[in-house]
Amino acid sequence: MLYAVIKRFDSLREITDSMFPEARKFSHLGISMMPRRSTLSDANARRPESIFEAAYRDLYATYRDELSSDSRKRQTPKWLSRLQIIDSTTISLFSNLIFKGVGRHPKTGKKKGGIKVHANIHANEGVPSDIKYTSAATNDSFMLKPSNYSSGDILAIDRAYIDYAKFEELTARGVTYVTKMKKSLVYTIDSDTMYMSGNGLMEHRVQHVTFAKHVKDGEDIVHHARIITYVDIKKTKAKLVSLLTNDMDMDPEEIVEIYRKRWEIELLFKQLKQNFPLRYFYGESANAIKIQIWVTLIANLLLMVMQKRIRRTWSFAGLATMYRIMLMYYVNPYSFFEAPEKDWLKLLLETETSPPEPTLFD
Repeated sequence: MLYAVIKRFDSLREITDSMFPEARKFSHLGISMMPRRSTLSDANARRPESIFEAAYRDLYATYRDELSSDSRKRQTPKWLSRLQIIDSTTISLFSNLIFKGVGRHPKTGKKKGGIKVHANIHANEGVPSDIKYTSAATNDSFMLKPSNYSSGDILAIDRAYIDYAKFEELTARGVTYVTKMKKSLVYTIDSDTMYMSGNGLMEHRVQHVTFAKHVKDGEDIVHHARIITYVDIKKTKAKLVSLLTNDMDMDPEEIVEIYRKRWEIELLFKQLKQNFPLRYFYGESANAIKIQIWVTLIANLLLMVMQKRIRRTWSFAGLATMYRIMLMYYVNPYSFFEAPEKDWLKLLLETETSPPEPTLFD
């Protein structure tokens, strides 16, 4: 499966047919028989996806320290190592029977299935530390569990996770959250301060607010927070953005920077969808779909580790493409990616110094 995902094959036929030209190389791996499509299909249906989940979690535990960036070398903010980001992405499926989709096709009016991948990442690692799968129709808020976080942690989340009860529990645990405001939220303003620039333009607006929610047959929820409004300038347009946080002391500029870091998880989802085969699946069962996503996450993690170890700068897309091309070659990937030209010249030199091969006319 890892071979298929790295090579970006879209079907079981592509996987099995591609293995025949590489038969001699596969024998070195102990593979003496070429698997049939039916064998791969049965394996995807019967082999528990929990095996691949365990493999991913073991790899993450092994390499997480290596993946985390060193703030002393890169002049990153002190809070970056404490920052975690939660979000989800939806992968479209062929059917609505396995995972319930949302919305309808604009032309046919039929619902299209979708699996939603919920992820939690540490901002300085770049790979998911926790993953859950649900149907596309499932609300994101279940992923926010205050018990998973410790005092000092910082969460950057989307407004889909707004929940006063959970926010109050996070505050009690000493966990800071930063999210985007919803227009429909009702609150009372305790204080309102506007910070202006030297030329009379607004820099920030800081409001201390109180949210109150009545709970039937329970204790009412009262939550104190801070709303920070700033001007976000994109190209030629300026837009007012309001952020909600339970941190009452941090500089507004840092709160804005924390929320902007939430974009890291969007880049991760884009990286997965652009570099690995997630438009077509090798099986129609929920188990097969989850297996393919787990293997994609494993391939992404391994390539991220390689990218981290190589001193030469490579984009992830460039690294994935080159590794896909040279996957079945007898080449040391680390020495090749460090100096591709040097490795090629060394190979040419070995060819020139080797004894000439006899021809048909010798």
